[in-house]
Amino acid sequence: MTLLHILDLLSVFVFALVGARVAADRRLDYGGIALVAIAASVSGGTLRNLFLGLKPILITDPWVIGSVIAAVAITLSVRRVTKIGKTLLIMDTLGLAIATASGVQLAHNLNSPWYATIILGVITAVTGGLLRDVLCQVEPVLLHRETIGTSSLFGAIAFVILIEFNVDVTIATISGGVVVALVRMLSIQFDLNLPKFQQGEK
Repeated sequence: MTLLHILDLLSVFVFALVGARVAADRRLDYGGIALVAIAASVSGGTLRNLFLGLKPILITDPWVIGSVIAAVAITLSVRRVTKIGKTLLIMDTLGLAIATASGVQLAHNLNSPWYATIILGVITAVTGGLLRDVLCQVEPVLLHRETIGTSSLFGAIAFVILIEFNVDVTIATISGGVVVALVRMLSIQFDLNLPKFQQGEK
């Protein structure tokens, strides 16, 4: 099992677990929880693969399906529903870091140009969370707080820079993921956000 495969499975599991928990928090039924878990966990990787001319991961890797099923089963077995807390934020941050690392490494392996590698890394990381929030009818976190997109962007850029300096791909991938996690955690710890549009007075 390659590092890329491990990263994909980890990101799928973590995003499915977070998605299922958010759906449970919104009091969705079992089918809704499963649907949100699937959308949250595989949509980023699926979109990445489509851009790269590959088949969606959900239909090519049975381990992906197993990861989603495991995440949903864990959520349904723990019936106590709580509001989003630090544990879920940490898990979501972990998923964001892993997904970014997975996206940039696959794009690099397929000889994508540096700018495409960055874009695909960000797409892999943020698409699932955005779709999760839309399906659960909550304001998308990506669009208003915690610099999710920015964290992923910094990690993807760090990967590309390290590759340009001929750093080993594995080290560059892990380092990019670490950058994502650090930026996200700092933004949460110090309540850092991108500037918001302020409408001027008439």
